[in-house]
Amino acid sequence: MKILDKYILKTFLVPFVATFLIVLFVLVMQVLWQTFENFAGKGISLPFILKFIYYTTLIITPQALPIGVLLSSIMALGNLGENYEFAAAKSAGISLQRLIRPLIGLTIVFSIINFLFLNNVYPYAVLKQKNLYLNIKKKKPAMALVPGSFNSDLPGYQIKFTEKYGEEENLLKNVLIYDLTAFKGNLKVITAKRGKIISEEGSRYITFILYDGNYYEEHIKKGTPTTKVKKMPASSATFDEYEFNIDISSISDEEDLNKTDHTKNHMMLSLNQLGDTIPDLKSSYDEVLRLKAKNLFMTISAKDLYEYQDSLKPKKLNPEIIENFELKDKINILNSAVTKSARAVTSVNNNKTKIKHQRKTLNYFDTEYYNRIAFSLSCLILFFIGAPLGSIIRKGGFGLPMILAIAIYVTYFFSNTFGKNLAEESSITSFLGSWIAAIIMVPLAVLLTRRATKDKGIFNLDAITQPIIKFFKKIFSKKEA
Repeated sequence: MKILDKYILKTFLVPFVATFLIVLFVLVMQVLWQTFENFAGKGISLPFILKFIYYTTLIITPQALPIGVLLSSIMALGNLGENYEFAAAKSAGISLQRLIRPLIGLTIVFSIINFLFLNNVYPYAVLKQKNLYLNIKKKKPAMALVPGSFNSDLPGYQIKFTEKYGEEENLLKNVLIYDLTAFKGNLKVITAKRGKIISEEGSRYITFILYDGNYYEEHIKKGTPTTKVKKMPASSATFDEYEFNIDISSISDEEDLNKTDHTKNHMMLSLNQLGDTIPDLKSSYDEVLRLKAKNLFMTISAKDLYEYQDSLKPKKLNPEIIENFELKDKINILNSAVTKSARAVTSVNNNKTKIKHQRKTLNYFDTEYYNRIAFSLSCLILFFIGAPLGSIIRKGGFGLPMILAIAIYVTYFFSNTFGKNLAEESSITSFLGSWIAAIIMVPLAVLLTRRATKDKGIFNLDAITQPIIKFFKKIFSKKEA
Protein backbone atom coordinates (compact mmCIF):
# COMPACT_ATOMS: atom_id res chain seq x y z
CA MET A 1 0.00 0.00 0.00
CA LYS A 2 1.36 3.37 -0.98
CA ILE A 3 2.03 6.14 1.53
CA LEU A 4 -0.70 8.28 -0.06
CA ASP A 5 -3.30 5.52 0.39
CA LYS A 6 -2.31 5.10 4.04
CA TYR A 7 -2.59 8.85 4.60
CA ILE A 8 -6.04 9.05 2.96
CA LEU A 9 -7.30 6.06 4.99
CA LYS A 10 -5.98 7.62 8.20
CA THR A 11 -7.62 10.93 7.33
CA PHE A 12 -10.93 9.09 6.90
CA LEU A 13 -10.77 6.55 9.76
CA VAL A 14 -9.93 8.99 12.55
CA PRO A 15 -13.13 11.08 12.14
CA PHE A 16 -15.09 7.92 11.24
CA VAL A 17 -14.41 6.24 14.59
CA ALA A 18 -15.32 9.41 16.48
CA THR A 19 -18.47 10.20 14.49
CA PHE A 20 -19.66 6.57 14.46
CA LEU A 21 -19.40 6.28 18.26
CA ILE A 22 -21.06 9.67 18.81
CA VAL A 23 -23.94 8.87 16.44
CA LEU A 24 -24.35 5.41 17.95
CA PHE A 25 -24.48 6.89 21.45
CA VAL A 26 -27.04 9.54 20.44
CA LEU A 27 -29.32 7.01 18.70
CA VAL A 28 -29.15 4.55 21.61
CA MET A 29 -29.95 7.34 24.07
CA GLN A 30 -32.93 8.34 21.91
CA VAL A 31 -34.34 4.80 22.12
CA LEU A 32 -33.67 4.58 25.85
CA TRP A 33 -35.36 7.95 26.39
CA GLN A 34 -38.54 6.50 24.89
CA THR A 35 -38.46 3.16 26.73
CA PHE A 36 -36.50 3.67 29.95
CA GLU A 37 -39.50 5.06 31.82
CA ASN A 38 -40.94 1.54 31.64
CA PHE A 39 -37.96 0.23 33.65
CA ALA A 40 -37.06 3.07 36.00
CA GLY A 41 -38.37 2.51 39.53
CA LYS A 42 -40.02 -0.80 38.62
CA GLY A 43 -37.55 -3.01 40.51
CA ILE A 44 -35.93 -4.40 37.36
CA SER A 45 -32.39 -5.61 38.11
CA LEU A 46 -29.37 -3.89 36.55
CA PRO A 47 -28.20 -6.94 34.51
CA PHE A 48 -31.47 -7.02 32.59
CA ILE A 49 -31.33 -3.28 31.92
CA LEU A 50 -27.76 -3.68 30.63
CA LYS A 51 -28.90 -6.55 28.43
CA PHE A 52 -31.63 -4.33 26.99
CA ILE A 53 -29.07 -1.57 26.26
CA TYR A 54 -26.72 -4.12 24.65
CA TYR A 55 -29.41 -5.48 22.31
CA THR A 56 -30.52 -1.92 21.49
CA THR A 57 -26.95 -1.04 20.53
CA LEU A 58 -26.78 -4.03 18.18
CA ILE A 59 -30.07 -3.02 16.56
CA ILE A 60 -28.99 0.61 16.08
CA THR A 61 -25.50 -0.19 14.70
CA PRO A 62 -26.60 -0.76 11.04
CA GLN A 63 -28.32 2.63 11.13
CA ALA A 64 -25.34 4.44 12.69
CA LEU A 65 -22.77 3.01 10.26
CA PRO A 66 -24.03 4.87 7.13
CA ILE A 67 -24.24 8.14 9.08
CA GLY A 68 -20.65 7.67 10.23
CA VAL A 69 -19.49 7.00 6.66
CA LEU A 70 -21.36 10.04 5.32
CA LEU A 71 -20.13 12.46 7.97
CA SER A 72 -16.51 11.25 8.00
CA SER A 73 -16.30 11.33 4.18
CA ILE A 74 -17.46 14.98 4.14
CA MET A 75 -15.03 15.85 6.96
CA ALA A 76 -12.05 13.96 5.49
CA LEU A 77 -12.37 15.36 1.97
CA GLY A 78 -13.28 18.79 3.36
CA ASN A 79 -10.10 18.83 5.46
CA LEU A 80 -8.00 17.88 2.42
CA GLY A 81 -9.54 20.73 0.43
CA GLU A 82 -9.30 23.23 3.29
CA ASN A 83 -5.58 22.47 3.82
CA TYR A 84 -4.86 22.77 0.07
CA GLU A 85 -3.82 19.12 -0.08
CA PHE A 86 -6.22 18.63 -2.99
CA ALA A 87 -4.41 21.36 -4.91
CA ALA A 88 -1.06 19.73 -4.16
CA ALA A 89 -2.34 16.33 -5.32
CA LYS A 90 -3.74 17.79 -8.55
CA SER A 91 -0.52 19.62 -9.27
CA ALA A 92 1.23 16.26 -8.93
CA GLY A 93 -1.13 14.76 -11.51
CA ILE A 94 -3.27 12.80 -9.02
CA SER A 95 -6.98 12.86 -9.88
CA LEU A 96 -9.88 12.81 -7.43
CA GLN A 97 -10.76 9.24 -8.49
CA ARG A 98 -7.24 8.04 -7.65
CA LEU A 99 -7.26 9.94 -4.39
CA ILE A 100 -10.42 8.34 -3.02
CA ARG A 101 -9.79 4.85 -4.46
CA PRO A 102 -8.75 3.36 -1.07
CA LEU A 103 -11.82 4.93 0.53
CA ILE A 104 -14.07 3.31 -2.06
CA GLY A 105 -12.59 -0.10 -1.20
CA LEU A 106 -13.05 0.58 2.51
CA THR A 107 -16.66 1.67 1.98
CA ILE A 108 -17.39 -1.53 0.03
CA VAL A 109 -16.04 -3.47 3.04
CA PHE A 110 -18.34 -1.42 5.31
CA SER A 111 -21.31 -2.23 3.04
CA ILE A 112 -20.51 -5.95 3.27
CA ILE A 113 -20.20 -5.68 7.07
CA ASN A 114 -23.50 -3.81 7.20
CA PHE A 115 -25.19 -6.52 5.13
CA LEU A 116 -23.81 -9.31 7.35
CA PHE A 117 -24.90 -7.34 10.41
CA LEU A 118 -28.42 -6.82 9.04
CA ASN A 119 -28.72 -10.46 8.03
CA ASN A 120 -27.30 -12.13 11.14
CA VAL A 121 -26.80 -9.87 14.15
CA TYR A 122 -29.83 -7.59 13.70
CA PRO A 123 -32.47 -10.41 13.70
CA TYR A 124 -30.79 -11.99 16.74
CA ALA A 125 -30.75 -8.66 18.63
CA VAL A 126 -34.41 -7.92 17.81
CA LEU A 127 -35.40 -11.43 18.89
CA LYS A 128 -33.60 -11.12 22.21
CA GLN A 129 -34.71 -7.54 22.92
CA LYS A 130 -38.39 -8.11 22.14
CA ASN A 131 -38.55 -11.27 24.24
CA LEU A 132 -36.59 -9.68 27.07
CA TYR A 133 -39.03 -6.76 27.12
CA LEU A 134 -42.06 -9.07 27.05
CA ASN A 135 -40.62 -11.27 29.79
CA ILE A 136 -39.82 -8.26 31.96
CA LYS A 137 -43.46 -7.19 31.58
CA LYS A 138 -44.45 -10.69 32.71
CA LYS A 139 -42.18 -10.36 35.71
CA LYS A 140 -43.74 -6.97 36.45
CA PRO A 141 -47.34 -7.40 35.21
CA ALA A 142 -48.30 -3.81 36.09
CA MET A 143 -45.97 -2.66 33.30
CA ALA A 144 -48.01 -4.61 30.76
CA LEU A 145 -51.24 -2.74 31.51
CA VAL A 146 -51.88 -0.11 28.82
CA PRO A 147 -54.46 2.71 29.19
CA GLY A 148 -57.39 2.95 26.77
CA SER A 149 -57.74 -0.72 25.77
CA PHE A 150 -58.59 -4.08 27.31
CA ASN A 151 -55.56 -5.81 28.85
CA SER A 152 -55.56 -9.61 28.99
CA ASP A 153 -52.00 -10.17 30.29
CA LEU A 154 -53.23 -11.07 33.77
CA PRO A 155 -54.69 -14.61 33.73
CA GLY A 156 -58.48 -14.77 34.09
CA TYR A 157 -59.15 -11.03 33.84
CA GLN A 158 -59.87 -8.38 31.21
CA ILE A 159 -58.89 -4.95 32.55
CA LYS A 160 -59.46 -1.52 31.04
CA PHE A 161 -58.80 1.99 32.40
CA THR A 162 -58.41 5.49 30.96
CA GLU A 163 -55.21 6.64 32.69
CA LYS A 164 -52.24 5.31 34.64
CA TYR A 165 -50.42 7.87 36.82
CA GLY A 166 -48.41 8.37 40.01
CA GLU A 167 -44.66 8.14 40.70
CA GLU A 168 -44.72 4.36 40.21
CA GLU A 169 -47.53 4.54 37.63
CA ASN A 170 -49.63 2.23 39.76
CA LEU A 171 -52.68 4.51 40.12
CA LEU A 172 -55.61 4.04 37.73
CA LYS A 173 -58.64 6.09 36.66
CA ASN A 174 -62.05 4.82 35.48
CA VAL A 175 -61.38 1.10 35.90
CA LEU A 176 -63.45 -1.63 34.24
CA ILE A 177 -62.69 -5.29 35.09
CA TYR A 178 -64.25 -8.48 33.69
CA ASP A 179 -63.63 -11.45 35.98
CA LEU A 180 -63.35 -14.56 33.76
CA THR A 181 -61.89 -16.93 36.34
CA ALA A 182 -65.09 -19.02 36.41
CA PHE A 183 -64.74 -19.71 32.64
CA LYS A 184 -68.42 -18.86 32.06
CA GLY A 185 -68.05 -15.55 30.22
CA ASN A 186 -68.46 -11.97 31.44
CA LEU A 187 -70.65 -12.86 34.43
CA LYS A 188 -68.75 -10.75 36.96
CA VAL A 189 -68.11 -7.05 36.22
CA ILE A 190 -66.37 -4.54 38.49
CA THR A 191 -66.19 -0.80 37.82
CA ALA A 192 -64.49 1.92 39.88
CA LYS A 193 -63.62 5.59 39.58
CA ARG A 194 -60.11 5.04 40.91
CA GLY A 195 -57.79 2.14 41.53
CA LYS A 196 -54.37 1.16 42.82
CA ILE A 197 -52.00 -1.69 41.94
CA ILE A 198 -49.66 -3.20 44.54
CA SER A 199 -47.06 -5.76 43.50
CA GLU A 200 -44.01 -6.82 45.47
CA GLU A 201 -40.79 -8.39 44.19
CA GLY A 202 -41.04 -12.19 44.33
CA SER A 203 -44.72 -12.26 45.29
CA ARG A 204 -47.05 -14.62 43.45
CA TYR A 205 -49.95 -12.17 43.77
CA ILE A 206 -50.74 -8.72 42.44
CA THR A 207 -53.23 -6.72 44.53
CA PHE A 208 -55.92 -4.39 43.15
CA ILE A 209 -57.51 -1.82 45.47
CA LEU A 210 -60.54 -0.10 43.90
CA TYR A 211 -62.38 2.98 45.18
CA ASP A 212 -65.92 4.33 44.58
CA GLY A 213 -67.24 1.57 42.37
CA ASN A 214 -69.88 -1.01 41.56
CA TYR A 215 -69.89 -4.79 41.60
CA TYR A 216 -72.24 -6.90 39.44
CA GLU A 217 -72.43 -10.69 39.12
CA GLU A 218 -74.86 -13.06 37.39
CA HIS A 219 -75.41 -16.42 39.09
CA ILE A 220 -75.84 -18.86 36.23
CA LYS A 221 -75.45 -22.57 36.77
CA LYS A 222 -73.59 -24.68 34.28
CA GLY A 223 -75.85 -26.17 31.62
CA THR A 224 -78.63 -23.59 32.05
CA PRO A 225 -80.71 -23.29 28.83
CA THR A 226 -80.44 -19.97 26.99
CA THR A 227 -84.16 -19.29 27.44
CA LYS A 228 -83.76 -19.33 31.24
CA VAL A 229 -80.56 -17.31 31.49
CA LYS A 230 -82.42 -13.97 31.80
CA LYS A 231 -84.47 -15.36 34.68
CA MET A 232 -81.45 -16.41 36.75
CA PRO A 233 -80.62 -14.34 39.85
CA ALA A 234 -77.95 -11.61 39.89
CA SER A 235 -76.33 -9.59 42.64
CA SER A 236 -74.97 -6.06 42.63
CA ALA A 237 -73.42 -3.74 45.16
CA THR A 238 -71.63 -0.41 45.49
CA PHE A 239 -68.44 -0.04 47.48
CA ASP A 240 -66.14 2.67 48.79
CA GLU A 241 -63.14 0.34 48.76
CA TYR A 242 -62.75 -3.14 47.30
CA GLU A 243 -59.58 -5.23 47.39
CA PHE A 244 -58.75 -8.51 45.63
CA ASN A 245 -55.68 -10.49 44.62
CA ILE A 246 -54.73 -12.03 41.26
CA ASP A 247 -52.45 -15.07 41.15
CA ILE A 248 -49.62 -14.30 38.70
CA SER A 249 -47.34 -17.21 39.56
CA SER A 250 -47.88 -18.74 36.12
CA ILE A 251 -46.33 -15.74 34.34
CA SER A 252 -43.83 -14.30 36.82
CA ASP A 253 -41.29 -17.10 37.27
CA GLU A 254 -37.70 -15.87 37.30
CA GLU A 255 -36.62 -18.61 34.91
CA ASP A 256 -38.96 -17.24 32.23
CA LEU A 257 -36.97 -14.03 31.80
CA ASN A 258 -34.56 -15.58 29.31
CA LYS A 259 -37.16 -17.44 27.22
CA THR A 260 -37.58 -16.62 23.53
CA ASP A 261 -41.12 -17.73 22.80
CA HIS A 262 -41.84 -14.98 20.23
CA THR A 263 -39.88 -15.82 17.07
CA LYS A 264 -42.27 -15.13 14.18
CA ASN A 265 -41.77 -11.39 13.78
CA HIS A 266 -40.46 -10.36 10.35
CA MET A 267 -37.55 -8.45 11.92
CA MET A 268 -36.38 -11.60 13.74
CA LEU A 269 -35.65 -13.59 10.58
CA SER A 270 -32.61 -13.74 8.31
CA LEU A 271 -32.87 -13.34 4.54
CA ASN A 272 -32.95 -17.11 4.03
CA GLN A 273 -35.72 -17.47 6.63
CA LEU A 274 -37.66 -14.59 5.08
CA GLY A 275 -37.25 -16.19 1.66
CA ASP A 276 -38.68 -19.45 3.00
CA THR A 277 -41.55 -17.77 4.86
CA ILE A 278 -42.79 -15.38 2.15
CA PRO A 279 -43.95 -18.10 -0.34
CA ASP A 280 -46.01 -19.77 2.41
CA LEU A 281 -47.62 -16.46 3.35
CA LYS A 282 -48.38 -15.66 -0.30
CA SER A 283 -49.86 -19.11 -0.84
CA SER A 284 -52.03 -18.74 2.27
CA TYR A 285 -53.15 -15.25 1.21
CA ASP A 286 -54.00 -16.40 -2.34
CA GLU A 287 -55.96 -19.34 -0.93
CA VAL A 288 -58.00 -17.01 1.30
CA LEU A 289 -58.80 -14.77 -1.67
CA ARG A 290 -59.76 -17.79 -3.77
CA LEU A 291 -62.12 -19.15 -1.11
CA LYS A 292 -63.70 -15.74 -0.48
CA ALA A 293 -64.18 -15.19 -4.22
CA LYS A 294 -65.72 -18.65 -4.57
CA ASN A 295 -68.06 -17.96 -1.65
CA LEU A 296 -69.10 -14.61 -3.19
CA PHE A 297 -69.64 -16.32 -6.55
CA MET A 298 -71.96 -18.86 -4.93
CA THR A 299 -73.76 -16.17 -2.86
CA ILE A 300 -74.84 -14.15 -5.92
CA SER A 301 -75.80 -17.32 -7.85
CA ALA A 302 -73.51 -16.37 -10.74
CA LYS A 303 -73.30 -20.05 -11.64
CA ASP A 304 -76.93 -19.89 -12.79
CA LEU A 305 -76.08 -17.36 -15.51
CA TYR A 306 -75.20 -19.03 -18.79
CA GLU A 307 -75.43 -18.29 -22.49
CA TYR A 308 -78.24 -19.45 -24.82
CA GLN A 309 -77.67 -20.31 -28.42
CA ASP A 310 -78.77 -17.48 -30.74
CA SER A 311 -81.37 -19.74 -32.36
CA LEU A 312 -83.10 -20.22 -29.00
CA LYS A 313 -83.41 -16.53 -28.16
CA PRO A 314 -86.85 -14.97 -28.54
CA LYS A 315 -86.85 -12.42 -31.36
CA LYS A 316 -88.77 -9.70 -29.50
CA LEU A 317 -86.71 -8.99 -26.39
CA ASN A 318 -86.48 -5.56 -24.80
CA PRO A 319 -82.84 -4.41 -24.37
CA GLU A 320 -83.79 -3.47 -20.80
CA ILE A 321 -83.89 -7.00 -19.36
CA ILE A 322 -86.17 -6.15 -16.45
CA GLU A 323 -88.83 -4.85 -18.86
CA ASN A 324 -89.37 -8.38 -20.24
CA PHE A 325 -91.17 -9.42 -17.02
CA GLU A 326 -94.57 -8.72 -15.48
CA LEU A 327 -94.83 -6.24 -12.58
CA LYS A 328 -95.06 -8.98 -9.94
CA ASP A 329 -92.01 -10.74 -11.36
CA LYS A 330 -90.14 -7.44 -11.55
CA ILE A 331 -90.72 -6.86 -7.81
CA ASN A 332 -89.56 -10.39 -6.96
CA ILE A 333 -86.46 -10.05 -9.12
CA LEU A 334 -85.51 -6.67 -7.64
CA ASN A 335 -86.12 -7.85 -4.06
CA SER A 336 -84.01 -10.93 -4.69
CA ALA A 337 -81.26 -8.80 -6.25
CA VAL A 338 -81.27 -6.38 -3.29
CA THR A 339 -81.13 -9.25 -0.78
CA LYS A 340 -78.27 -11.02 -2.54
CA SER A 341 -76.37 -7.77 -3.03
CA ALA A 342 -76.76 -6.87 0.66
CA ARG A 343 -75.60 -10.36 1.63
CA ALA A 344 -72.57 -10.07 -0.66
CA VAL A 345 -71.67 -6.60 0.67
CA THR A 346 -71.98 -7.86 4.27
CA SER A 347 -69.75 -10.83 3.48
CA VAL A 348 -67.14 -8.55 1.89
CA ASN A 349 -67.20 -6.12 4.84
CA ASN A 350 -66.92 -8.96 7.36
CA ASN A 351 -63.86 -10.38 5.63
CA LYS A 352 -62.24 -7.08 4.63
CA THR A 353 -60.43 -6.51 7.94
CA LYS A 354 -59.05 -10.05 8.07
CA ILE A 355 -57.86 -9.97 4.44
CA LYS A 356 -56.35 -6.51 4.89
CA HIS A 357 -54.46 -7.67 7.99
CA GLN A 358 -53.18 -10.77 6.19
CA ARG A 359 -52.06 -8.70 3.20
CA LYS A 360 -50.29 -6.22 5.49
CA THR A 361 -48.49 -9.06 7.27
CA LEU A 362 -47.31 -10.36 3.90
CA ASN A 363 -46.17 -6.83 2.97
CA TYR A 364 -44.15 -6.59 6.20
CA PHE A 365 -42.17 -9.71 5.30
CA ASP A 366 -41.81 -8.72 1.64
CA THR A 367 -40.61 -5.19 2.46
CA GLU A 368 -38.21 -6.42 5.13
CA TYR A 369 -36.63 -8.82 2.63
CA TYR A 370 -35.90 -6.14 0.01
CA ASN A 371 -35.04 -3.45 2.56
CA ARG A 372 -32.27 -5.57 4.09
CA ILE A 373 -30.50 -5.62 0.72
CA ALA A 374 -31.23 -1.98 -0.14
CA PHE A 375 -30.17 -0.58 3.23
CA SER A 376 -26.89 -2.52 3.23
CA LEU A 377 -25.85 -0.42 0.20
CA SER A 378 -26.55 2.83 2.05
CA CYS A 379 -22.87 3.12 3.11
CA LEU A 380 -21.75 3.09 -0.53
CA ILE A 381 -24.49 5.47 -1.72
CA LEU A 382 -23.91 8.00 1.05
CA PHE A 383 -20.14 7.85 0.56
CA PHE A 384 -20.51 8.88 -3.09
CA ILE A 385 -22.57 11.83 -1.85
CA GLY A 386 -20.33 12.78 1.07
CA ALA A 387 -16.92 12.46 -0.62
CA PRO A 388 -17.60 14.74 -3.60
CA LEU A 389 -19.56 17.12 -1.39
CA GLY A 390 -16.56 17.43 0.94
CA SER A 391 -14.22 18.10 -1.96
CA ILE A 392 -16.58 20.80 -3.27
CA ILE A 393 -17.22 22.70 -0.02
CA ARG A 394 -13.58 22.31 1.13
CA LYS A 395 -14.50 22.72 4.76
CA GLY A 396 -13.52 20.31 7.55
CA GLY A 397 -14.46 20.08 11.22
CA PHE A 398 -17.86 19.39 12.76
CA GLY A 399 -19.66 22.58 11.69
CA LEU A 400 -20.86 22.69 8.10
CA PRO A 401 -20.15 18.97 7.44
CA MET A 402 -22.41 18.01 10.35
CA ILE A 403 -25.27 20.16 9.05
CA LEU A 404 -24.95 18.76 5.51
CA ALA A 405 -24.67 15.17 6.78
CA ILE A 406 -27.80 15.52 8.92
CA ALA A 407 -29.77 17.06 6.04
CA ILE A 408 -28.69 14.34 3.59
CA TYR A 409 -29.31 11.44 5.99
CA VAL A 410 -32.68 12.78 7.11
CA THR A 411 -33.68 12.91 3.43
CA TYR A 412 -32.43 9.36 2.89
CA PHE A 413 -33.97 7.96 6.08
CA PHE A 414 -37.38 9.58 5.65
CA SER A 415 -37.64 8.62 1.99
CA ASN A 416 -36.78 5.04 3.00
CA THR A 417 -39.39 5.08 5.79
CA PHE A 418 -41.95 6.71 3.50
CA GLY A 419 -41.38 4.05 0.84
CA LYS A 420 -41.68 1.24 3.40
CA ASN A 421 -44.94 2.66 4.75
CA LEU A 422 -46.40 2.92 1.23
CA ALA A 423 -45.35 -0.66 0.50
CA GLU A 424 -46.84 -1.94 3.76
CA GLU A 425 -50.15 -0.31 2.86
CA SER A 426 -50.01 -1.89 -0.65
CA SER A 427 -49.85 1.55 -2.29
CA ILE A 428 -46.68 0.53 -4.16
CA THR A 429 -44.77 -2.72 -4.56
CA SER A 430 -42.45 -3.89 -1.79
CA PHE A 431 -39.47 -3.77 -4.15
CA LEU A 432 -40.10 -0.13 -5.12
CA GLY A 433 -40.85 0.87 -1.52
CA SER A 434 -37.53 -0.56 -0.32
CA TRP A 435 -35.45 0.96 -3.12
CA ILE A 436 -37.14 4.36 -3.37
CA ALA A 437 -34.51 6.02 -1.15
CA ALA A 438 -31.72 4.68 -3.38
CA ILE A 439 -33.60 5.82 -6.49
CA ILE A 440 -33.70 9.35 -5.05
CA MET A 441 -30.12 9.49 -3.75
CA VAL A 442 -28.15 7.74 -6.55
CA PRO A 443 -28.76 10.54 -9.14
CA LEU A 444 -27.62 13.08 -6.52
CA ALA A 445 -24.46 11.01 -5.93
CA VAL A 446 -23.76 10.85 -9.68
CA LEU A 447 -24.32 14.61 -10.08
CA LEU A 448 -22.04 15.54 -7.17
CA THR A 449 -19.32 13.09 -8.29
CA ARG A 450 -19.30 14.54 -11.81
CA ARG A 451 -19.15 18.13 -10.58
CA ALA A 452 -16.38 17.31 -8.08
CA THR A 453 -14.39 15.52 -10.81
CA LYS A 454 -14.64 18.60 -13.05
CA ASP A 455 -13.76 20.83 -10.07
CA LYS A 456 -17.06 22.72 -10.23
CA GLY A 457 -19.30 23.98 -7.44
CA ILE A 458 -22.58 22.44 -6.39
CA PHE A 459 -24.54 24.98 -8.38
CA ASN A 460 -23.20 26.95 -11.31
CA LEU A 461 -25.11 30.20 -10.98
CA ASP A 462 -23.31 31.71 -13.98
CA ALA A 463 -24.85 29.09 -16.24
CA ILE A 464 -28.27 30.42 -15.20
CA THR A 465 -27.60 34.14 -14.88
CA GLN A 466 -25.35 34.72 -17.92
CA PRO A 467 -27.97 33.81 -20.60
CA ILE A 468 -30.48 36.07 -18.85
CA ILE A 469 -27.99 38.97 -18.71
CA LYS A 470 -27.08 38.51 -22.39
CA PHE A 471 -30.77 38.42 -23.34
CA PHE A 472 -31.53 41.74 -21.62
CA LYS A 473 -28.35 43.29 -23.04
CA LYS A 474 -29.50 42.45 -26.56
CA ILE A 475 -32.93 43.97 -25.92
CA PHE A 476 -31.55 47.22 -24.47
CA SER A 477 -28.91 47.52 -27.21
CA LYS A 478 -31.64 47.29 -29.91
CA LYS A 479 -33.70 49.99 -28.20
CA GLU A 480 -30.69 52.35 -28.03
CA ALA A 481 -30.02 51.77 -31.72
